[in-house]
Amino acid sequence: MEKTGKKEVLLFYCVECEGLARKIASVSDSIRLQSINWRNFADGFPNLFINNAKDIRGQHVAFLASFSSPAVIFEQLSVIYALPRLFVASFILVLPFFPTGSFERMEDEGDVATAFTMARLLSDIPISRGGPTSLVTYDIHALQERFYFGDHVLPYFETGIPLLKQRLSLLPDIHNVTIAFPDDGAWKRFYKMFQDFPMIVCAKVREGDKRIVRIKEGNPKGYHVVIVDDLVQSGGTLIECQKVLSNHGAAKVSAYVTHAVFPKRSWEKFTHVNGDPPENPFAFFWVTDSCPVTVQAIVNKKPFEVLSLAGSISEALQI
Repeated sequence: MEKTGKKEVLLFYCVECEGLARKIASVSDSIRLQSINWRNFADGFPNLFINNAKDIRGQHVAFLASFSSPAVIFEQLSVIYALPRLFVASFILVLPFFPTGSFERMEDEGDVATAFTMARLLSDIPISRGGPTSLVTYDIHALQERFYFGDHVLPYFETGIPLLKQRLSLLPDIHNVTIAFPDDGAWKRFYKMFQDFPMIVCAKVREGDKRIVRIKEGNPKGYHVVIVDDLVQSGGTLIECQKVLSNHGAAKVSAYVTHAVFPKRSWEKFTHVNGDPPENPFAFFWVTDSCPVTVQAIVNKKPFEVLSLAGSISEALQI
């Protein structure tokens, strides 16, 4: 292997992330993929084996995780806790989507903050020979969650927005694009990254028992409007935003989210069925591959287009 001036990183990965791991390795000669035997005992508990464990001593090691459901977290945590103990030079955990906390509201005594629990679990990863674990994650949903981590883990917060801006630059109508945010939270999170674009801010208001989306600032008339947010669940808010933007004259509406969660196949309401567009069509719906289970389901389905984090992750592994 030719010397690239970069440190060589041995990258382990969970089953769900195999496709993304291979993309990461394909964009960097300094990353070599490693394997784990993901097996189970008869009672269902994990029976795991890290292949070539002696060969990773003194090496820079990383693990690519996907906490897509509680069922897969325990086996991955077991590996994550084991790798730094194998006398590795340093350890990086890449968790593109930090899943807990997207619905948490500490409003009543007794509410349990599972995001805090997850941060504590990750903060207890054993220290490697190189020191604390570096945790790479993208567009964490609640910004205060960055303060949940202890001193034994060093969170490194990245964003998928550069991927979107690169994709927008390729549009034939790039000079007619304006960015819309579905609420004040999304605006506060992302507006500084879109200073070169006109912007629209929407807001959800209550009318009786209904929550209705309205335009708070900006004018979509005649523009290709791109709604930007960190994640999507059911997609209801995006659909309501699309309706109000179209009703106010938007030439067309697209959407971008870093994390396409889409529980219970809720992505289906956006897809073209038998070649026919949905009732509220989006010109494009861009997502990253931070949620690999969803990506496998929506690949090659209009209007979805996947922007891969592979290049960004490969760069982050050099920190």
